[in-house]
Amino acid sequence: MRDIESYSREYHALPFEATQLAFRRRLVLEQVSLQAPSTLLEIGCGLRPLFQDLPAALEVTVVEPSAEFAAHARELAGARQGVEVVQGFLEDVPEPLREGGFDFIVLSSLLHEVADPQALLQAVRRHCHADTLVHVNVPNAYSLHRLLAVEMGLIEDPFERSATQQRMQQHSTFDLASLGALVASAGFQVQDSGSYFIKPFTHAQMQTLCDSGFLTPAHLEGLYGLARRLPGCGSEIFVNARLAHV
Repeated sequence: MRDIESYSREYHALPFEATQLAFRRRLVLEQVSLQAPSTLLEIGCGLRPLFQDLPAALEVTVVEPSAEFAAHARELAGARQGVEVVQGFLEDVPEPLREGGFDFIVLSSLLHEVADPQALLQAVRRHCHADTLVHVNVPNAYSLHRLLAVEMGLIEDPFERSATQQRMQQHSTFDLASLGALVASAGFQVQDSGSYFIKPFTHAQMQTLCDSGFLTPAHLEGLYGLARRLPGCGSEIFVNARLAHV
């Protein structure tokens, strides 16, 4: 079982994660904007719940297992109407969270961290209606920095769990094929997929380069855009999926 409070502490200390989060968040918000949903479920919000950057008219429910992160989300929500924060694991929360399901469900940087990703996806299904779009993103086994590590002899296989993955209680490593297959096996049909933000080095190395001034904001923007020229090599991958209709 995951130690959520230990995870929260490690999350605070993880170098470069704030920058990685910013680009991950940009991608998610782009996907939400394309769909223009009326209702949204965010599963695991961390320190920056999406509702901070979403239209006030959009009704948002957040399910967050960490007591610290859930309390922080409630504080950020304040008196804002249309935001509900539920502490707990999605698999355990009372149902339904919303009668009729949600238009858009965000499973951001989470599926690789759970011991049973299939169970989590089945829990997601219970909150879908026929047209719900589910956005899933996870780290990419074929990220440029992992491929470099293989060529340097630091790891034998891009799917090998790194020390950071072990410390952050991350159970799985995916590429686009395996992520798509898992989502499909849970009864979803992938609508589109891709990778984003080319990361040549580890989190710690990227942070050192940023702190030294070697990597500038312009470089980071370039690395985000570079994923279009190096498809499949981004540091993280995503799929957008809907329920498969038999």
